[in-house]
Amino acid sequence: MRSVLATVVLIALVPLATLAQAAGPPEPVVVVHGAWGGGWDWKGVEGELRARGRDVYRATLTGQGERHHLASPEIGLETHIRDVVNLIVWEQLEDVVLVGHSYGGMVITGVADRIPDRIGKLVYLDAMLPFDGECVVSIMGAREGECGDVSSLQGQSGGFIAPGWVQPDAVPPYDVPHPARTLVDPLTLEGAPGEGKPALYIVTREAPGQPDGFDWAAERAAQLGWPVEELVADHNPQRTHPSEVADLILGRR
Repeated sequence: MRSVLATVVLIALVPLATLAQAAGPPEPVVVVHGAWGGGWDWKGVEGELRARGRDVYRATLTGQGERHHLASPEIGLETHIRDVVNLIVWEQLEDVVLVGHSYGGMVITGVADRIPDRIGKLVYLDAMLPFDGECVVSIMGAREGECGDVSSLQGQSGGFIAPGWVQPDAVPPYDVPHPARTLVDPLTLEGAPGEGKPALYIVTREAPGQPDGFDWAAERAAQLGWPVEELVADHNPQRTHPSEVADLILGRR
């Protein structure tokens, strides 16, 4: 009787095993932080995503986070794009869920354009959503400067932007000055942002219905036909709402 039951169980399990093998491993998640931050900022979200069975790679852009010793006024937007491209290529990642926060939206848009065959989905978290030829300052308004002209960029000193909350004597991990050139370098794209890729835009609001500084980007996303989700949180929900951010990244909300 036991042998008959064992045979039945094995027969029942074979299709399931075959199906699981055909499905392959879950898509890896690569996260890109915003200005002044680092990969450290996403440690909580990584834990949430790994608990949901995902491999996670927290990129730290050159001159930021634990790589701030490499900071240089010569660091540009393309440097940061190449940081993430190389991470994906060297780790041999495929079907990547690529997430960008704030300034990180500039970076992931460039990455998806450079290696579209490696990207499965794009997720913008209260992030820049640029078109071809745009830079951060041209999107945010001429009062902040002009593309290519670091000298006209308000708040830059020695080639870096360092808001008041950036304190060099803080205990790590902490925000660090951001290379100003990355904000005036225009982004070159072959087509529309994330062309042909599934994408999601998440806009944060500190209260339901309250305006957000990235409403313009959410509107662009809607015009591109992307779904737009609202998350009641501050601009850094990766710190304050890691579980909710993980759910949104995986489309589980």
